[in-house]
Amino acid sequence: MVRIITIASGKGGVGKTTITANLGIALSQQNQRVLVVDSDVAMANLSLLLGMQSSPITLHDVLLGESNVHDAIYEGPGGIHFIPSGLSIESYRRVDPERLEAVIREVADSYDFVLLDAPAGIEKSVMASLAAADEILLITMPNSPSVADVLKTKIVAQRIGSNPIGVILNFLRGEKGEISDEDIMKMLELPIYGMIPYDPEVRKSFMQENVAPVIIRKPESPASVAINKMAAKLSGVSVEMQPVKKKKEGFFARLFGFFKRKKKADAEEIKKETE
Repeated sequence: MVRIITIASGKGGVGKTTITANLGIALSQQNQRVLVVDSDVAMANLSLLLGMQSSPITLHDVLLGESNVHDAIYEGPGGIHFIPSGLSIESYRRVDPERLEAVIREVADSYDFVLLDAPAGIEKSVMASLAAADEILLITMPNSPSVADVLKTKIVAQRIGSNPIGVILNFLRGEKGEISDEDIMKMLELPIYGMIPYDPEVRKSFMQENVAPVIIRKPESPASVAINKMAAKLSGVSVEMQPVKKKKEGFFARLFGFFKRKKKADAEEIKKETE
């Protein structure tokens, strides 16, 4: 049975679009049939991350009634299917976002997962993205403003009958002042579905001449490993993770290790002599 999941946040800049793209590819690599939809009809940029900004027919055309939804589905990287939103401001002004749910339901049964990349905020197109899904995954950073904003999105989703199922924590740095995952779970009253560490490789992935999502370009990176784990949790598929390569120890680290081992050996020798 298909799972239609909207990935939402209270504000922009929390990595929602990047996670949507990479999570879709991770699910596809786990042999799931995946459709990713850029439902941000006002500020679409998911196609830029996937290198598919030249798609001739978009969600704008479908919502305007000018094209069939099947004609707006393209093969994307990593085996996903993708419905882009248009980049035209003029067509956006004429789009009726309330038609989104009917459009998604028309094609959903061909997939195991449909992931919608929702706009930020709580305006009309956000409501349409939340209403079009059976489940909502909320993305936040571990700081007070981000958590407060995503809480508002959760409340709005529940009021329109949507079902928030969990939270994804992004840009984790392990710094002092970050809100812990336990506290975020308590505040939002939702389980944690994924914890994505800050990873420079994510930023590098869309700064290359040939754009490629990090899960394809650097599958062993910390963010890719965390996203794969999240995909496995969603799909129930057991996957074997590739270990992250350890950095070569520097001189002082090796020296410290030597003294630590020597101290342990001396302690064991003394223990034997006193027995």
